[in-house]
Amino acid sequence: MHYWLLKSEPFVFSWDNLVENEVESWEGVRNYQARNYLRSMRWGDQFFFYHSNEGLCIVGTGEIVEEAFDDPSCTDHPGRWSTVNVKPLMKFKTPISLSDIKAMPELKDMVLVNNTRLSVQPVTEFEWNYILKLGTF
Repeated sequence: MHYWLLKSEPFVFSWDNLVENEVESWEGVRNYQARNYLRSMRWGDQFFFYHSNEGLCIVGTGEIVEEAFDDPSCTDHPGRWSTVNVKPLMKFKTPISLSDIKAMPELKDMVLVNNTRLSVQPVTEFEWNYILKLGTF
């Protein structure tokens, strides 16, 4: 299993939207590195849901329920962009803010700390377990 972090601006698509929809395509990614990460995701991989722009925090976890396929929101270049289907798993009792993550020396190498603009990014197993403990207490 691999771990990921998926970012969305809450006014565009929030954690609550994902919970309401139950399963959703992670559409609209238009960065090649992020697209490649989407293409490497496998069924059962888990992710942190991160509210970007407003909130700047990890609010919950989810799971990949369908591997990469063509992003239907891209009509001008079929096959160039990909999406995966995701579902929510658990809302954090306490959202974990970016400023908190940056203040933790254990997470200094996390992609989120070093490349805050990338909307889809890998998370190591150590980072996953560390943040998961913080969010569930």
